[in-house]
Amino acid sequence: MLRYLRLPQADPNPIPLAGSPWPITLILMAYLLFVLKLGKIFMRNRKPYDLKTVLRVYNLFQVLYNGLHFGLVFYYLFIERICNLHCMESFPAGHERKQLERVMHTAYLLNKVLDLMDTVFFVLRKSYKQITFLHIYHHVFMSFGSYALTRYYGTGGHFNAVGLLNSLVHTVMYIYYYLSSEYPGVRANIWWKKYITLTQLCQFFLLLSYAIYVRFFSPNCGVPRGILYVNMVQGVAFIYMFGKFYIHNYLIPPKAQIDAKQS
Repeated sequence: MLRYLRLPQADPNPIPLAGSPWPITLILMAYLLFVLKLGKIFMRNRKPYDLKTVLRVYNLFQVLYNGLHFGLVFYYLFIERICNLHCMESFPAGHERKQLERVMHTAYLLNKVLDLMDTVFFVLRKSYKQITFLHIYHHVFMSFGSYALTRYYGTGGHFNAVGLLNSLVHTVMYIYYYLSSEYPGVRANIWWKKYITLTQLCQFFLLLSYAIYVRFFSPNCGVPRGILYVNMVQGVAFIYMFGKFYIHNYLIPPKAQIDAKQS
């Protein structure tokens, strides 16, 4: 374990939050402490905060941020074709597109940290039922996992696939959050929630499939096998957890759920 901690930075000029494990570790420790313990203590004798204006601005910002990120990554991957889609490797130092790669990667990493505010808002609104193990695990893994991959692999490369699909899914998701806060009818319509979860599942299937393709059908690809195996394992884990959530919430009739709990 200590051997991995002593490995040199994959990028000799690390991007923000990637130069040391301490910033992201302290952020996630504060996050977990607040959402699991201190936040509930703070809100114990308080009424839920009215965050409608804050959430309107936050959700619109996330829609624009993720939409722009998706559009740029899509443009450079599929229009400019700056990467070999059969094997996306991190650009070497001095490459003409290296700075672009670093900027886009930084934007994605910072957004994964910003996403933690979703849970903070749940606490301040006393929406505790939305703070599930799946919700917290997903946020923590995406934040720390993004740091770890940047630390040991570098920027861009295979990670572009994650950034592309994840920013697209988050664009759709935050559009729903915005509309549901503005129009109660949207919030009451289960159709949105169901298909957002299906969109997330499609994302995980695509990323799992892509990692398998690169590992077994691009034999000369320089993407580290460890990165690909992590993608595969995590893809399976997310498919299992989100699939279980989907089945429980959208396929099993409410009466069957009540009967199962009482039996």
